[in-house]
Amino acid sequence: MRFKLLRRRLSISAPRMIVRSHLPWPLRWAVAAVVLGFSAAIALWAFEFGKDIAGLDRGGKEEVAHLRAELASLREQNERAQTIANTADSLLKAEKAAQEKLAEQLKQTEADNLALKADLGFFERLLPVAGAPGGLAVRGFQAEPVAPGQLRYQLLVMQNGRPGAPFDGRYELTLSGLLDGRPWTAGLPGGAQPLQVKQYARVEGRIEHPAGAVVKTVQVRVLNGTGAVMATQMAALGS
Repeated sequence: MRFKLLRRRLSISAPRMIVRSHLPWPLRWAVAAVVLGFSAAIALWAFEFGKDIAGLDRGGKEEVAHLRAELASLREQNERAQTIANTADSLLKAEKAAQEKLAEQLKQTEADNLALKADLGFFERLLPVAGAPGGLAVRGFQAEPVAPGQLRYQLLVMQNGRPGAPFDGRYELTLSGLLDGRPWTAGLPGGAQPLQVKQYARVEGRIEHPAGAVVKTVQVRVLNGTGAVMATQMAALGS
């Protein structure tokens, strides 16, 4: 009887057996996750180990280090070049400012030289003649138009010979010419002007006249305290 039961169980017609796991499903997922993580770790280790064996990672690190060194060198060269450029720009600006200042000084020097030459020529014309008698003399009298209706004049009054007592008098100007086609004369608006001469006196000024007048000559006269004429000179103007 037992043999029949055993045979029945081992035969094809034996009832189907179902094997069920005693592990709950959360634990199964945890085990699966551990297995997958372990497998991924092994795969990553194998990949890194393969790169080390092939020398790829070492070469990449060396290349990155080389590129970083080149970048640092280029930055240093750029900073050095920028510093040199800034210094050169500052020097150029300073040189330009110095040249402009020198040009201004040169212009001023040229203007001063011209003024000195004009003064020298004026005073050379005013030098007294050797052997001239004593008394006053008008030297280098000049008159020129500077604007419509206005003349500029200058003269030097000198005591010839050995200077004596200071001269205290006055001088007057007389303009002669044409106005509206007729003869015309005029003097200083305020009349004769005071004049004091110790050894010499330089006189200059401006005199106004009608804008339509054509001035032909200008005469200067030096008068003493009593009104006597001590010296006179005339300057001609172009038409």
